[in-house]
Amino acid sequence: MIRETTFAYKPTEHEREKASNSYLMSLVAVVAGLPLPIINLFATFFFFLANRNSTYFVRWHCLQALFSQMALLCMNSFGFWWTVSIVFDGKKPTNYYFAYLFTVLFFNLLEFISTIYSAVQTRKGIHVQQWFFGSLTNLICRPNDK
Repeated sequence: MIRETTFAYKPTEHEREKASNSYLMSLVAVVAGLPLPIINLFATFFFFLANRNSTYFVRWHCLQALFSQMALLCMNSFGFWWTVSIVFDGKKPTNYYFAYLFTVLFFNLLEFISTIYSAVQTRKGIHVQQWFFGSLTNLICRPNDK
């Protein structure tokens, strides 16, 4: 699911810290805005904007963290509004609801673990590519982009 590679150059301490912080930004936002799924995306997006003119290593990891938050936003938002409709509209929870809720919780836990792992490895200067998001980031973020 996660592939570790090395960059052509060794990132500096400052670059490794900024790249690692891009992953940690979403975890900090979880504490601040737990009931609202969009808070994580906003925090990661603003961190990406602040570092979009940074080195390739930092930009790449900021973008990968942003993509992973975008995917979770879709899943979490649907689950959030489905739960709101059950609580406030008096609808009955179905087996589909509980299956979806379990799936969303599983993917959130998986993303939480991979985010911590990516932050730790990136802080060490190891280039970490997540399964789907790494390939997508490679398509969009190029070394000569600035």
